[in-house]
Amino acid sequence: MLNALDKTLLEKVADLHSVPIGAYSIRKNGVGIERNSTANITVEPKTDKPGINVTVKPGTKNESVHIPALVTQEDTEDTVYNTIVIGENSDVLVVAGCGIHNDGGKTARHDGIHDFHVKKGAKMRYVEKHYGQGPGTGEKILNPKTIIWAEADTVVELEMVQIEGVDDTHRETTVHLGDRAKLIITERLLTTGVQTAVSSVNIELEGENSTAQVISRAVARGHSKQDFFFDLSGKNKSRGHIQCDAIIMDNATVLSTPKISAYHNEAQLVHEAAIGRLESEQLIKLMSIGLSETEAENTILNGFLK
Repeated sequence: MLNALDKTLLEKVADLHSVPIGAYSIRKNGVGIERNSTANITVEPKTDKPGINVTVKPGTKNESVHIPALVTQEDTEDTVYNTIVIGENSDVLVVAGCGIHNDGGKTARHDGIHDFHVKKGAKMRYVEKHYGQGPGTGEKILNPKTIIWAEADTVVELEMVQIEGVDDTHRETTVHLGDRAKLIITERLLTTGVQTAVSSVNIELEGENSTAQVISRAVARGHSKQDFFFDLSGKNKSRGHIQCDAIIMDNATVLSTPKISAYHNEAQLVHEAAIGRLESEQLIKLMSIGLSETEAENTILNGFLK
């Protein structure tokens, strides 16, 4: 059974108020607590290590699978290995992410490794949200690792969000694209206090006429630190574009390290990065209509991270 705290975390990371309808697996404090399969989506536990195997039948349309993880106890270190196979010509939504509540003095940590195999002609939207809360002094640590193998004529959309409460994170995303495969990544990240965040995105444009677009938006406040590493490799006739925008405030630090590599004479690769502060003109305009300085700042930042 899910208690009130579990439901709060589920709402934050998966937009759920209770157990979802359809296929799902809910993990809590290192243990799978609830799981369900449907006629088209099978969810089964692994037999050799912690995690699940999710298999979507070919041709499945307009269905979803939710695989969130919750950590509600201090002194927890949970690592999970999930394998997701998206069948040919299917069109599905996969919702993952992790919520941590830590009210103690010891670390609570979750490492999630997701291995996706998106079969020919399939479309997948993958949403991964991370969230931390709790009055304890113990760290809340989340380290997601996502590997995607996208076959020919696939469309893969990733939405990766971390907007509150995570003390330390190292996000790794690697995508291999086949012929005419299309990738769209949207990343949103907020750090405050003394939080640290590292995001590494590696995209291999291996197929002919494969394309990739990455939009990363980040806000760093307080004494927090963010490191971004982008590696875009064109190994065939392909197109790729990375746009990284960050707002830096207070005494925070933002580092962005781009790398674009062309191994084919018809690879077209672009990287854009911009780091700056809030524009005073925007603040003045919002304050002129009655908002306080703090309210004006929050309005601008919320709009930037949408």
